[in-house]
Amino acid sequence: MRNKMPKTLALIAGGALVAAATAHAEVDRDGWPSSFTVGTASQGGTFYIYGSGWANLIADQLGGITGGGEVTGGPTQNLALVHAGELAFGLTTLGPADDAMNGRSPLAPGVVMDNACALFPMYETPFSISALASKGITSIADIPDGSRIGFGPAGSTSDVYFPAILEELGVNFERRNGGWSDLGGQLQDGLLDVIAFAAGVPIPAVSQLEVQTNINIIEFTEEEQARVIEAFPVSEFTIPASTYETLEEDARAVSMWNFAIAGCDLPESLVYEVTRLTMENNDRMISIHRSAEESIPENIVYNTVMPFHPGAARWFNENGYEIADDMIRQ
Repeated sequence: MRNKMPKTLALIAGGALVAAATAHAEVDRDGWPSSFTVGTASQGGTFYIYGSGWANLIADQLGGITGGGEVTGGPTQNLALVHAGELAFGLTTLGPADDAMNGRSPLAPGVVMDNACALFPMYETPFSISALASKGITSIADIPDGSRIGFGPAGSTSDVYFPAILEELGVNFERRNGGWSDLGGQLQDGLLDVIAFAAGVPIPAVSQLEVQTNINIIEFTEEEQARVIEAFPVSEFTIPASTYETLEEDARAVSMWNFAIAGCDLPESLVYEVTRLTMENNDRMISIHRSAEESIPENIVYNTVMPFHPGAARWFNENGYEIADDMIRQ
């Protein structure tokens, strides 16, 4: 005999459905697109996994709108694409964001890209270095002159900042670009000596490498870390030993914050809902990528370079995370 739902529970469930439907209907969808795309980075990197998963989560939660991630050149290109209105959303890093908003983007020198607004904090991007154990490179000082170093996609945060960081530390190298998965394969095949990663940890390409071969994850010395922090918009970071099987203890590094961005002219109601759904579903964000543990409202304080979209700012301010008027796009 089929079980029947008790009358009281049926009434509660029915009421909840009506309430949900009413709340859904009350959202102002005027001007919303029927679909959206999130600019990520190369396949195999954290931006791609995080951004594609986030796009699917938002599309699923919003209903009636489709969304997905798009492979791009990373933070610098995402800023340009969102600024130009070619993408609704994107993922970026605050260093490249500051450059773009002040006309210093390597993609368009002199062009002020100010039509991209901040949404929410994602996570810190550690700058880390890996090499095959067989190369005998265990420190930055060990990197031989003329080493072939992979810096990720051209125009990415890694490509913009890591060469300058290593030059600051006296490393002479041959520069190589490409997607992280491709560079990992080149390292394993002996076509590269070192990969300098700027990506959320654990980096999928590194996790794959350490399963297939023996690698060294090279940390900064205290002196190197302090020198880099003095010269670049980065902060102290520690890669926990639990991040990789290769690490036996925590590794010293530096990092730069990442934020999700949106076109400043997107409807406020859409951006409010996107921000709300992201900030109120952190457990689901973490299931997309572990780095989303840092995708929490408290970390909005790390954005001091680009204004927040009014829709995002409204959610934060309504929930006790104050954003000053001068940091909200007017």
